Amino acid sequence: MVRIFRFSAVRPAPAHAQGIAAVPYDVVSAEEARECIRKSSGSFLRVSRSDALLPGNSPYDPKVYDLARENFRGLVRDGRMVQDESPALYLYRVTEGDTCYLGLACCLDVEDYQSNQIKRHEATRYDKEEDRTRHIDTVNAHTGPVVLLYNDPGDIYPYIESLIPTVQTPVTTVRGGQGAVHEIFRITDDAAYNRIREMFQGLDAYIADGHHRAKSAVNVAEKRKADGKISDEAGHFMGVLFSHRRVTIHGYSRLVTPQKKVPPETLLGKISQTFEVTSISGVDPSAYQVLTRDLYFTPHHVFHMYLNGIWYECSLPYEEGAGPIDSLDVSVLQKLVLGKLLGITDPRGDMRLQYLGGARPVGDLEGLVDRGEFMAAFSMQPLDVDVVLSIADAGCIMPPKSTWFEPKLLSGLLVHLLD
Repeated sequence: MVRIFRFSAVRPAPAHAQGIAAVPYDVVSAEEARECIRKSSGSFLRVSRSDALLPGNSPYDPKVYDLARENFRGLVRDGRMVQDESPALYLYRVTEGDTCYLGLACCLDVEDYQSNQIKRHEATRYDKEEDRTRHIDTVNAHTGPVVLLYNDPGDIYPYIESLIPTVQTPVTTVRGGQGAVHEIFRITDDAAYNRIREMFQGLDAYIADGHHRAKSAVNVAEKRKADGKISDEAGHFMGVLFSHRRVTIHGYSRLVTPQKKVPPETLLGKISQTFEVTSISGVDPSAYQVLTRDLYFTPHHVFHMYLNGIWYECSLPYEEGAGPIDSLDVSVLQKLVLGKLLGITDPRGDMRLQYLGGARPVGDLEGLVDRGEFMAAFSMQPLDVDVVLSIADAGCIMPPKSTWFEPKLLSGLLVHLLD
């Protein structure tokens, strides 16, 4: 079972919440984060993406993490962020037009991660894991929540939703960059806390977004335990749990840098030796993915490639008897294109391969390739959430960055201190 814990969150003071709220650190580049900070000097990106403030330094320079710590302390010292006096559960609600997402914000136990009660479906990238480990340890806080799913037997979501009228007013309300309204509700009732803990008995949780944050939190706990400095709070990490039926999944795009081994003029021909390749026109640059043609009556693997200003649909019939991981489109792309043709055999660590989140329009992919920053871009189709959970239940691990989940939660609205 997954154990649920209350915590005393550090939150923005109401007058400062809109200026502090920021996109997650991993959805923007350092340059984009710097521009966000320029527009809002109090942005939490000063903490979560402090490398943006030191452009001449390596993003892994110790000064970057020291600056993150000092910027966070400054927010607390100036009264722009305050810590709740007593532990509580929190509800995090995101409203985007007619769509509403509601999650339970709480602390989870690193031991449940280690025992696989908290399941994961993606591998982490070495550099990102090391970065967040150092960030959490130096700042002494979990500055961004891990987003998790639970397989709701039917009564958990309605009960959590029923708690909102009892508290009536959110303690925090901000508007995201795309117009979505983000609200935090604080739940202090002991009976509600005990009821929720009971409801999660016998259930597992599945990491949807934040594999690096979760693994890094475990790394910090293990380090502090080895050093004899472990505390109850350091043995927990902050998460927001959503019903698996009430989230949205996008694909996760891949970009490859220019390659000497396979230049652009030969890549298309090499891919055509294995895949059926068709050029397509009329791609909507504002869409999150490229629409797929009807591929006969046989299921096909599909990905879309942007190369030399043209979109191509690449398809391949499913291999009969393939396992759950080998059946994924991202696995086929990795094996037959990135690995076999381009020599990118380590998707976790090879810097020739970069990723762009699925909630970024395909026009962003086009721009990165057209400017010459990358040789080609690959847009992936989204997976069904039941496929993701079944892979996690089977103990299998997808290639990194296989899924992009919505909602994306803002940083700076809830912070969990390690002691």
